[in-house]
Amino acid sequence: MNQTDIDLQIAVPPHTRYLSLIGNIAELLVHEIKEYAGDLDLLGYHLNLVLTEAMANVIQHAALSEQDNTLRVHIHIEGDQLCIRVYDQGAGFDLKEVQSPDFETLDECGRGIFVIRQLMDSVDYHKCADGNVLEMHRKLAPAGH
Repeated sequence: MNQTDIDLQIAVPPHTRYLSLIGNIAELLVHEIKEYAGDLDLLGYHLNLVLTEAMANVIQHAALSEQDNTLRVHIHIEGDQLCIRVYDQGAGFDLKEVQSPDFETLDECGRGIFVIRQLMDSVDYHKCADGNVLEMHRKLAPAGH
């Protein structure tokens, strides 16, 4: 790892009161990226939004039991690659089945995944050793390019 690489793992109880905390951590974290050509404030806002949407989905849909009393987030930045993972122990879902929301009817279902897909380069949801993981990637434009 070089001096601008970041590897942060966070575990909090699965309660909505922690959404803004994790989002704010992401906003502050981007200011540690030294060689980024883009708008750090905008990137921070995007990461805040992506994380709070992903975490809210886990809290609402994962049906966590008393034993699953933590929500885990992993933010990894290496060079120009950003990866965010949000882990859950729920039943899981098929990401390909999540349709874009119908903005005409103001249906709230599916908006979180829609927003995440718009702000990240790739989004994947799959089984992992201890449950499921929503994995989101974004390429960061290096300074001078």
